[in-house]
Amino acid sequence: MSNLIAKRYVKALIKDRDFNHISVINDQLKLIASAYNDEKFMNIINSIDVTTYNKVDLLLSFNGNNDYLVNNLLILLGQNRRLDIIPAISSELDKQFSVLNNQYTGIVYSNEALSYDYMMEIQNKFSYKFGVNLTLVNQVCDYEGIKVDIDGLGVEIGFEKNKFKSQMIEHILKAV
Repeated sequence: MSNLIAKRYVKALIKDRDFNHISVINDQLKLIASAYNDEKFMNIINSIDVTTYNKVDLLLSFNGNNDYLVNNLLILLGQNRRLDIIPAISSELDKQFSVLNNQYTGIVYSNEALSYDYMMEIQNKFSYKFGVNLTLVNQVCDYEGIKVDIDGLGVEIGFEKNKFKSQMIEHILKAV
């Protein structure tokens, strides 16, 4: 539900704005949204003892020279008692900014660290295939195989060892 509300706010934020202005708004909202990872800050935001005015004032103080749109957004969210959706708004704005910038980030999951050359080869091939600027990061996990996940494009491509083995066995059995 908060994602749908966040999308509406983001749509209003980027409407008729130039790229540089959206970049400034995005950076400021990222800074403010990063505070939501702090437990003490969340105690203040969720406290019924702290007035909404004081909560908004705290958010406005994070970056002394906030853009007027960011200031107005924070005030509006405070009036509507929606300060808790700021991280969702920041995340959605970052996604929309990536689309405007044609710059995407993806994760390559594997069970061992991949070499820099191999990562660059994958990155270049996917960048060429989708016609975007792409940055890939290797995340070592217990996935048996390789999986590339590019969230902004909605792309997830994987190669799993066990699935490959079972398909090979199935193919051999059909041939016999």
